[in-house]
Parts: sequence; structure tokens; C-alpha cells
Amino acid sequence: MRFVIVGPVYPYRGGIAHYTSRMAQAAIEEGHEVKVISFARQYPRFLYPGKSDRDPSQEVMRIEADYLLDPLYPWTWERAIKEIDKFSPELVVIQWWTTFWAPAFGWISYRLRNHIKVAFLIHNVVPHEARFFDPWLAKLVLRQGNKHIVQSESQRQRLKELLPKADPVLIEHPLYDQFAEKRMSKEEARRRLGLPEDRPVLLFFGIVRPYKGLTNLIEALALVYQEGYSPLLIVAGEFWEDVEIYKRRIKELGLQEAVRIYNYYIPNEEVPVFFSAADVFVAPYTGGTQSGALKIALAFGLPVVASEGIFIGSNMTFEKEKKHAKLAPRSISESITLYIKTSSYREVGDNGNLPNWSKVIEHILYAI
Repeated sequence: MRFVIVGPVYPYRGGIAHYTSRMAQAAIEEGHEVKVISFARQYPRFLYPGKSDRDPSQEVMRIEADYLLDPLYPWTWERAIKEIDKFSPELVVIQWWTTFWAPAFGWISYRLRNHIKVAFLIHNVVPHEARFFDPWLAKLVLRQGNKHIVQSESQRQRLKELLPKADPVLIEHPLYDQFAEKRMSKEEARRRLGLPEDRPVLLFFGIVRPYKGLTNLIEALALVYQEGYSPLLIVAGEFWEDVEIYKRRIKELGLQEAVRIYNYYIPNEEVPVFFSAADVFVAPYTGGTQSGALKIALAFGLPVVASEGIFIGSNMTFEKEKKHAKLAPRSISESITLYIKTSSYREVGDNGNLPNWSKVIEHILYAI
């Protein structure tokens, strides 16, 4: 099939860029003709909360793309439409994760939908930290799609609330297996990070935002120490809020030797090091329904302690050995303590039944 994917790829960073690249790569490997339309600029600098939206990695996944779109310049939207029409695809797949791109994506889908099928691949119907107008913007844009693809039951329900007549296809988010291919021994990974070999290591990974629940995790860690256990918590990712707030609380709880913070965007070549060093992956999110970092953890076979919403949102009912944790620190600490007491953090789960990228392409192209 001949189709277009609209979304970020390298040199842009983050989970959506990884997703777009991995999806395009899989489609090309399956023999499909693919054109990727990406961004000349993803966000104006003054609106981006991180240090940069560019990927600093030395090891990158390069996908050929036309870098055409700017969120503020409508003439670039028209340029992208002309390139899409010139390619004559059977389908255009637009990545949807933020309402910031609502004007551009809304216009593009409106102009194409009557002569080319347009599908929105939805990561979040509305942003994680939604504002009052986000549902309205999401509805305005997503109703332009001929088809909608969601990756969790909760997002399917959220979409139906906005668009009752929508008939979304549910396709589970596959693993980010490109990192697990470069796994190393636990001893080597901990040597590189300067971590002790005789302590259980908990990994909290990714951009730190309020909904990720790091505050609750730190409180839970204090409770674990009160029980007489001494795991080491690794926080690996750039903070999009004041890191000093967390450092002060860590100090107040006497956890300075229990937490190590790596406050920067983790480049691709370092991702396998952190996940290879870990015993348990923790994702005590207070909001959101799925996690790209969780998909990396599962690819590494790591046990997971996460809030129930993340388990359900990631369709993880098959992972019966994984323990659910509610949002309260006490519940999180009990789940962590259980792994430590039973040494089950050393077990590697069987993730062979998880969907791969080829299956995603198959569903996208033939289920719509």
C-alpha cells in the first residue's frame, strides 16, 4: 500500500518521534511505499517547556522525511497538502497527541478527507494536563478523520465521549524493541552508572511532569525504608518542573543516599544502560493512560509497579505477575516491598504475546 505518515521523526526527540520512526521503518520493511511528512519546526522555542525538542543522541533512527510543517505558518500546511496529493497515497495517518497542532492537522485533514482516506492515530485524545478548551479543539480536529486508531480502551471511551458516532480501531501500542536489542549484563550496566551491585534498583524513566507521580513515589520510598529495606531509586529524565522541590523533599525524608537523579533527556545510546541496570520499573502516574517508557521496560522483561490506570490503559491484563499499585504512597510501597521480599524482581516476564510493529501496520492498513 501507498500511504503517508504525518508526525515527528529525528532530529526531534521523544516517544512520538520514536513511534513515528519505528512505524515507518516497519512499513518500509513490509514492502509498503511510505512518505513521512514531518516538521520544519515542532514548537516555538518560548512555548517548549524542556531545554530543547531536538534529540541529542549519537545513535539515532534516521527515516527519510519531508520537513515541511510549521505550526504557525499556514502556507506550510498547504505545501504539505500539495506534496501528499503529488504522492497519491491511499491513506494518510496523522499522529495525534497534542492540541497545539490542532489548527494545522485540522486544516490538512479537512482538505484531504474527501479524496484521500485520513486516519488519526491517537496517543492521547486530549493532552495529559488538559486545559478547559482542549476537548473542544480535539473534537474539532478529530471529527475530520475518516477513521480513528486508539491504543487503549480508556482512550477509545474518551474518543466516544467527544465523537459518539466514531468507530475507532483499538491497536495495542507495541514494544520499543530497538533498545532491548542492545541490552547488557546488569553488572556492566551498573558499572557504567556507578551503581552498587547488591541493592535492588528501581527505575523511574522519562520526562518528569506532575502527572507522572514522582512525588508519591518518593513518599512511598520512605515507607519502604521504614520497613527495613534499602532499594536505590534512579530518576532518569529531564524535569519539566522545579527539580529543587523534589530534592528538598528527598532531603527532608533522609533519602539522599536512596535516590539518584539524572536530570537530562536520556539519549538513545544510554537507554539500554538504565534499563539493563534496573530490577523493577516504576510508573505511579496520577494521570495518563499509557506510557512509552513502560513499553521499553516490558521489552527488557522488567517487572512493573504502576498505577492501575497505566496497567489498564496499556492493556496489561495479560501480565498477571505484575502487581497493581494505587496512587497512594502506601500502596506503591507495598508493591515495591513485595518484589524485594520475594526476590521476584529478578524474574523476567514473558512478553512474547505482545504486538509487534508489523502487526500494527497490518491492523492500520487493513482494519480501516
